[in-house]
Amino acid sequence: MSVMDLASTCSSFQSDLDFCSDCGSVLPLPGAQDTVTCTRCGFNINVRDFEGKVVKTSVVFHQLGTAMPMSVEEGPECQGPVVDRRCPRCGHEGMAYHTRQMRSADEGQTVFYTCTNCKFQEKEDS
Repeated sequence: MSVMDLASTCSSFQSDLDFCSDCGSVLPLPGAQDTVTCTRCGFNINVRDFEGKVVKTSVVFHQLGTAMPMSVEEGPECQGPVVDRRCPRCGHEGMAYHTRQMRSADEGQTVFYTCTNCKFQEKEDS
């Protein structure tokens, strides 16, 4: 057997059964088929290799109405870093900001400023 034949029959690395031993991707859970197939590279593993493997899941449901509503002062727009910028409404020096990608990916982001005093908001396209 040549080195090339040996390399093609061996996997790239050893891993837990949760991961493909050929490319490292997370494997799907075993089903009714005889093999588990990696969705990324197509590597097959015999489903019998998974015998005795325990999969645990849990789902937690919270009662309706138990979430705490956020007040305007606690919103994410007031929790960002503060810059030296004068509020056009109240004249206070200091506005918090956060950014979002509102336009296409090849354009700049939008910066939202919120006055830490009166909560006035303005935006700037960068």
